[in-house]
Amino acid sequence: MQEAGIKIHPEVAAAISEGAAVVALESTIISHGLPRPQNLLAARAFEELLRAQNVVPATIAVINGTPTIGLAEEELELIANQDIPKASVRDLPILQAKGLSGATTVAATAHLAAKAGVKVFATGGLGGVHRGASETFDESADLSTLATSPVVVVSAGVKSVLDIGATLERLETLSIPVVGYQTEVFPAFWLPKSDFHLDWSVDGPDEAAEVFRALVQQDSDSALVVANPIPDAEAWDKSEHDAVLEKAFAAADAEGVRGKEVTPFLLQYIVEASGGRSLEVNLSLARNNVNVAGEIARALASK
Repeated sequence: MQEAGIKIHPEVAAAISEGAAVVALESTIISHGLPRPQNLLAARAFEELLRAQNVVPATIAVINGTPTIGLAEEELELIANQDIPKASVRDLPILQAKGLSGATTVAATAHLAAKAGVKVFATGGLGGVHRGASETFDESADLSTLATSPVVVVSAGVKSVLDIGATLERLETLSIPVVGYQTEVFPAFWLPKSDFHLDWSVDGPDEAAEVFRALVQQDSDSALVVANPIPDAEAWDKSEHDAVLEKAFAAADAEGVRGKEVTPFLLQYIVEASGGRSLEVNLSLARNNVNVAGEIARALASK
């Protein structure tokens, strides 16, 4: 189905039309977040987790210039096996004009999901305000885009390499509601807890769905961020986490890494320095977010 500059997979289009449960999935985690061939296996596994809940998965990417909502198998393989750029919202018209493929970031995925009528989106962690942003002005486009993308975004907070406190302040400034999922503490990606408490929480998928319905009734264009902590048993040991992060920041300073290169450098360093432990936790929290997103999507579809 081709509509308003995007292509929607027939299964996804039918589910949206019928008011059935659909969950959007980003493609950057496939193309840039995981090594091959583990990335393709994980992408298929995320979709199967949703299908097991009777939820239609809608992995989103740009395929040969066309923003695509719900990927066929060959499109999923393209994203996993070819070297393609990350695509944020500002990159979409360029990729479209040039007929190029790209993996959508949180910002682009939320934007396209909302445009297509998909109400729930599962990701790993949000981008946010970078440490030292008072000097570099380095802030993820995820935040400003979520202010204009009415979807439920289930994430494990923001990556702990970012400035979590400043990110929460920006979310407040942008009037983006944040609720903890069965928690009153904002999660820190690999860790279930940060040092920051939340004003609001929800006790399960039904309450999260009710908050989103109320958000829509208020004519808000904002996303609802559902901060879903990784279970304690699957989280990274905090002392090991802190030690590895300290080494990663020191290495970035020593090598003079700056600007948009900082986060990719840190994340790659952390994977190697942790012996792959950070990657294992990343997969666990992503699966957990997908499951919770599926439950919320079913709750929204039930009324």
